[in-house]
Amino acid sequence: MNSLRVFDSAARHLNLSLAADELRVSHSAVSQQIRQLETWVGSKLFERHSGGVRLTVAGQDLLRACQPAFDMLEQRCVELRGRTTSADVVVGAPASLLSNWIIPRLEQFERRHPGVQVRLQTATDIGLLERRVIDVLIVAEDHASAAIGAVPLFPEAIGPVCTRALAQRISTPADLLDMPLLHTSSRPAAWEQWASAGGVALARAEARPKREFDQLGHMLDAAAVGLGVGIAPEMLVQADLRAGKLVAPLGFTATGGWFSLYFRANASAAVKSLKHWLTAEAASHAVRPGGG
Repeated sequence: MNSLRVFDSAARHLNLSLAADELRVSHSAVSQQIRQLETWVGSKLFERHSGGVRLTVAGQDLLRACQPAFDMLEQRCVELRGRTTSADVVVGAPASLLSNWIIPRLEQFERRHPGVQVRLQTATDIGLLERRVIDVLIVAEDHASAAIGAVPLFPEAIGPVCTRALAQRISTPADLLDMPLLHTSSRPAAWEQWASAGGVALARAEARPKREFDQLGHMLDAAAVGLGVGIAPEMLVQADLRAGKLVAPLGFTATGGWFSLYFRANASAAVKSLKHWLTAEAASHAVRPGGG
């Protein structure tokens, strides 16, 4: 289990030093645990290269198994242990939304509400909210019911993103046909959805070999170094666009969906405070589909 925990951290960061920092152990301890695990499973899990490490096919398979397994263990432990204070609020959301939208704003909320402790958890399952494992869930799917309230935060708009150099070669959707398109396994139909919403055809490009990544963050990193053109929600790449790390040459197209905040009907005062604040944040940082 310890080796799997080390592997999970190293695979998420694709950097042994960052994994060592996260786990508060030495770099050599991380390397040793990974070697032991590779010996036990009988396969190489990482390939070393000048820039760090990357997952082998076996490593990708193991990571896909580790993430839900560790999530389930954490969820069950929370359920068994219970929370000791009603001022705790556990927010569940996709990892990319946590990293790109919630975490950069969290300090502002904590300054305004010092008595409320917010904990973040990667989650997309409405069942976690129903079972009280989390207090708030933010996803693009529709889950509203009599027991679950919903507040729309912002409409979803997605679009191609790439380096400025690649963007200079893109003036119409047809220009994408000659470029490698990057995909995520968490949302394999994103390109098709964007093309359909914009009334364009990418059939020839979709027939080409895919470069697929497990997480949106990894795909955006690949796009930022010029490996191809990624596809992402505008709200989740605003920071990269402002920094000039990525460019959206064709703007963004509304999908018709919304990111919404879900909460139980009998939510605590702390949850209501967070809900009101996130709703106001979403309204004040609204973006217009099309790159506005």
